[in-house]
Amino acid sequence: MNRALYALLALLACTAQSGHAQENIACLALADLDLPATAKLTVEHIPAGPYTTSTFGSSRQTTADVPSFCRVAGVVEPAIRFEVWLPQAGEWNGRFQAVGGGGFAGVVSYPAMIPNLQAGYVTASTDTGHVAGELEWLADEGLLRDYGYRAIHEMTQKSKALIEAYYGRAADYNYFVGCSTGGRQGLMEAQRFPDDYDGIVSGAPVNYFVATHYAQLWASRAAKPVGPTLISWADRELVNRAALAQCDVADGVTDGVIEDPRSCELDLRPLQCSEHGPARCLLEDQIEAFEAIYAGPVNSRTGRHLHPGLMPGSELSWNLTDGSDLVTIPREYFRRSVFGDPSWDWRSFDFDADVERSEQQTGEVLNAIDPDLSSYRNGGGKLLLYHGWNDQGIFPVGSINYYREVASELASSEASAIDEARDFFRLFMVPGMAHCRGGPGPNQFDAVAAIEAWVERGEVPAKIVASKIEAGEVIRTRPLCPYPEIAQYTGSGDTDDHQNFVCAE
Repeated sequence: MNRALYALLALLACTAQSGHAQENIACLALADLDLPATAKLTVEHIPAGPYTTSTFGSSRQTTADVPSFCRVAGVVEPAIRFEVWLPQAGEWNGRFQAVGGGGFAGVVSYPAMIPNLQAGYVTASTDTGHVAGELEWLADEGLLRDYGYRAIHEMTQKSKALIEAYYGRAADYNYFVGCSTGGRQGLMEAQRFPDDYDGIVSGAPVNYFVATHYAQLWASRAAKPVGPTLISWADRELVNRAALAQCDVADGVTDGVIEDPRSCELDLRPLQCSEHGPARCLLEDQIEAFEAIYAGPVNSRTGRHLHPGLMPGSELSWNLTDGSDLVTIPREYFRRSVFGDPSWDWRSFDFDADVERSEQQTGEVLNAIDPDLSSYRNGGGKLLLYHGWNDQGIFPVGSINYYREVASELASSEASAIDEARDFFRLFMVPGMAHCRGGPGPNQFDAVAAIEAWVERGEVPAKIVASKIEAGEVIRTRPLCPYPEIAQYTGSGDTDDHQNFVCAE
């Protein structure tokens, strides 16, 4: 009896070792795969267990327990570094999920790839053609195009070829997930390469790339017109308290979150310093700075609003008003990509003339604002867009504007525009969430599960449940509702429980 058992165990062990050996051979064989415009691939078989990744060009490392997988790294001409991670065949869930970047990119996004691999996805990422921290590429038209849209598409095509070579078949479903720059990349894929992905999750997209960055400049110049900021942290706290006092109750629940800040007609005049005014108050130029930041950039010649501003209730997240300088990304974008002068003074930007110059020079490769998504829709693609109302850098009303432009472009009639768009494209505004994460509202939710259910089973996301977590405990849940609906309290039950809210216009 024991001998038979030992023999069986030995046979199983040999079979397992043979399977691992075959996986290893199949992995290493990918090095010989001929991919167009791609330098020779670097391939290694990674065993299950703790695994440490090192970010190219920096000392940053990420360590995590991973299943056994095949790691493939390559370079698409001229300098687009990409990686594709392929789990063993028996652990693959049949899906491909690519991840987007952030800011100026420049890194392979290992922290986003690791949980995908752990969940059984083939996953991929790219540095978009340059190394983080370097800025010279911003003046190179070809490298700017790689960053704008080419790198993600090339990474996608190489990933699909590797999947077919490794598993002998294509993925069942292809997904792209990203926020901020990654959100823009997702929209760019839907617009330019509609066959690349079945489902796209786009968070807080910088799709109005040019406008976003001159709007950031506008907010910074309003707060610091000549030097150090006019607006301190204490000033922002004061205004935030006023915004909540005036606007929080409008949604029927006083919870420190404004459900829809567009309905907030914030009046700062009661905070103005005067002989009989409040002890804690704002000077006239401070009030004007706040009002300019909420309003967004304006063409002084025509009076036309050029882009939305930041929202009431988001003041505690603001970083554009800190210090005396403009934050790095918009400053270096304008210096190198638009004006070709690394010493250009950002306060010299002319909102009557330089807006058009910026759009003409870089808008075609960096903006992802084409509203014609008919090819993506007609191919069966699904698009889920989300944006936090408390976003401190990417102006949330921009996502509503883009959504409405798409709806208008594709509608058979004006009356049916939003309803028709919602058949394949849904926008979820997230009350109280800052840029991609954080903020006072419920800000953790599973958009990937929602897009997969929509793509694979036809389950249209009528709502997504979001949680607010503190010290590892869920303290509040709320439904996120597809625009133009918002969450409305039913009038009874715990206001921290999403089940006591409905989505309605």
